[in-house]
Amino acid sequence: METGILYLCATPIGNLDDMTFRAVKILNEVDVIAAEDTRHTRKLLTHFDIHTPLVRYDEFSKLQQGEKILNLLRAGKNVACVSDAGLPAISDPGVDLVRLAVESGITVCPIPGANAALSALICSALDTAKFTFAGFLPKTSKNRRDVLTELSARTDTLIFYESPHRLKKTLTEMLDAFGNRDAVLARELTKIHEEFLRGNLADLAENLNEPVGEYVIIVDGKKNFDAVQSDTENLVQPAAENFIDAYKKFIAQGVDKKSAIREVAKKFNLSRREVYNAVIDI
Repeated sequence: METGILYLCATPIGNLDDMTFRAVKILNEVDVIAAEDTRHTRKLLTHFDIHTPLVRYDEFSKLQQGEKILNLLRAGKNVACVSDAGLPAISDPGVDLVRLAVESGITVCPIPGANAALSALICSALDTAKFTFAGFLPKTSKNRRDVLTELSARTDTLIFYESPHRLKKTLTEMLDAFGNRDAVLARELTKIHEEFLRGNLADLAENLNEPVGEYVIIVDGKKNFDAVQSDTENLVQPAAENFIDAYKKFIAQGVDKKSAIREVAKKFNLSRREVYNAVIDI
């Protein structure tokens, strides 16, 4: 018996008009739809007059439901996996279902569509040639710091997802880890109140109003200072001795140590930790 096909079907991230004709066709034709939140997906199906049966597949049910869905596929049934919004398997439990299907020799077929990360990136005006998608940061402070420290050396554009209640804290932690880089906040993508906030990490963290909606954070990569030509006092090659020189000048002007480290980090587009370590070394 031929096995079925697992379709990874993109759904709108806000505007329902972003649903593709192919997605509607596939969702009508498959035998079952595996949804992260069946109540949410049922509203989408009702809007497009789709009556295909729904089964739950989320982070809490994936171990039990994964095997059931796999058995349907083995029996020749076609299944569509959908996320609450955007592409399934991106910061989404659908990735585990894909692994199960591939390990069992079942065909997996993408049905492309809206995606929040790439939609934010192309409107950011930051480098789109090379980028790293980091998704949601870990919940614990130590693990977040570890991830941000690891990413701080990357020269490609960085993309993150974040919830509104953690946004300000995350921006502050990024400022500490990355230095004061250019960044863009994108919220409510494709919805009525779609908004892009542009600036640097310090300005965005300081001037952030009450966050509403899910956010995509786009952060500029670390600059290659070897390519920077210095022709003013404000553009100094970031050799270790220049960190110290700049730091000493601030201290001589009566600036406290913490503020001096922050200003040096901002000036050289480095993390405060790097400047702090350089100061400690001497």
